[in-house]
Parts: sequence; C-alpha cells; structure tokens
Amino acid sequence: MAVLIADMVPGARTLRVSQREPGRSWPSPYARAYDAQGQHIALNRAQGMTAARWVIRAHPEVICDKAYDLDLTTGALRPVADAYAATGGGR
Repeated sequence: MAVLIADMVPGARTLRVSQREPGRSWPSPYARAYDAQGQHIALNRAQGMTAARWVIRAHPEVICDKAYDLDLTTGALRPVADAYAATGGGR
C-alpha cells in the first residue's frame, strides 16, 4: 500500500492520516503528504481521501480520533504524537 501511495504522490515520504479534516466538525478521511525534508506536498481532494481510506481500512486497529503518520519508505504506521517526539518537534 505504501508503494501505491508513493506512486500516487511523487516525492512524498510521509503521509499523515486522520479521520477529521481540519476545520470540519464531522468525520471525513483526510491525509496530508510531506517530502523527506518535511515540506508539505499538496494533494487534491481525491488523492487525500483515497489515501486516507486505504490506510484506515488497512489498519483497523487505529484510533479514529487520532492522526497517524505512514512512512512511505518502510510502510510503518505510528501515531503522530510518537513521530513528533521522535523528531524532536516534528513538522
């Protein structure tokens, strides 16, 4: 799955996935992509929703009200709080 998402979003290294789009009060699959330097890569709505749905469906153990980062090089999925701490402040 990580390989497919990386192909769909060239240059992306990390995909941040959540069940809530910022500024929305209702649940909706949402994703943001980042390159190796942590710079945001723009996704269109279809890319973001499709990638978020793939990750959420492939990992039913995730807690829907939290955000997760999918490393597109290793396929590892971890909560954003863990990723933020591991990078000393995150992005």
